[in-house]
Amino acid sequence: MILLNFSHPITPEQQEQIESLIGQKIERIHHLPVQFDHAQAYLPQLGQVMEKLTLSPQELQSAAILVNLPSFNAIAALVLAELHGRMGYFPPIVRMRPVEGAIPPRYEAAEILNLQTVRDAARTRRS
Repeated sequence: MILLNFSHPITPEQQEQIESLIGQKIERIHHLPVQFDHAQAYLPQLGQVMEKLTLSPQELQSAAILVNLPSFNAIAALVLAELHGRMGYFPPIVRMRPVEGAIPPRYEAAEILNLQTVRDAARTRRS
């Protein structure tokens, strides 16, 4: 499994949690930090982030890929649109949640959301 991480660095503990949720090892993590300037247009900034993605078109279309999205909703939507265009489907994503009562704040992997399954199910409800 390849993890595309557009958020904070994944800790060893979080990696173990994700591997437990997906039932397989993460072979590679591509850290693609997202820090957009809100005063500038987002599309050129998205392009700069995606230029750092070193996976070939073949890998993007055939490898087992999991995504940890950035937390800012507009940027996450852009990342998903870009990945869908390159991959041909919506990738599964990691949902992180705060660890209750943790000081300092920490996050844990809560679940894997299969976006393509959600999309496919939604198509059956079109009128």
